[in-house]
Amino acid sequence: MTVAFSDAFLHAAEYHAAWGVQQLEMITQAFPAGPWTADLDQCHYESGGRSLRVGLLGSYDLAEQTWLWGWANPGLRGSEVAAACARIPEFGRRHGIVELQQEGVELARFADPRRAAEALAFLGMAALGAPGYIGQEDGPETRVYFVPQDPRLRPARLDPVAMPRHLLTGAQLFARSPRLVVNGWFALHGIPVQEAADRITAPLPSGGAAVVSFDSAGRISGINAGPVPA
Repeated sequence: MTVAFSDAFLHAAEYHAAWGVQQLEMITQAFPAGPWTADLDQCHYESGGRSLRVGLLGSYDLAEQTWLWGWANPGLRGSEVAAACARIPEFGRRHGIVELQQEGVELARFADPRRAAEALAFLGMAALGAPGYIGQEDGPETRVYFVPQDPRLRPARLDPVAMPRHLLTGAQLFARSPRLVVNGWFALHGIPVQEAADRITAPLPSGGAAVVSFDSAGRISGINAGPVPA
């Protein structure tokens, strides 16, 4: 039998979906795939000649198909690299998300355990308000996830040009409520919205407004940025 994440988990993940897509795009550009090293004692990650201060977000055991949060790692309890993610269970308690409160999550019963692990890393990143996360293979049976804890790397700001791509990609990520994705995107960028049955309108920092339209099925049917509509 396959299982799914709780409704509370999926609601929070979708609320953060487009924002998270934007953060992951930014950190992937800054730290593309390639050889890497990490010193957990020093909270140090390095790849492609660039270094970053990080925390341990979590790890995925491919053989056991289990996820372990970094804050719960028994070998790292009390360490700085684990403490970086200590706010995740509090976020889980505040929003009623059991997957963030427990030390680990069994993934074997998910239809796609690896994708489930990525979803956990995604929401952990969102709970911390972090500018992305980095997932790397650490041997044949372990994948580790790091989260930036470096003042040199700040969350990406709203980009009106890239906004349609981020919103559409975010809406496809969990594919439950595009309207929630759009509302979350603007709220997380600190922008108020006006809602109508078929659209969401929001002012843009650069001037003008963004109008996101929805069809009768609730899907995004158009994204436009320009002068404030009359």
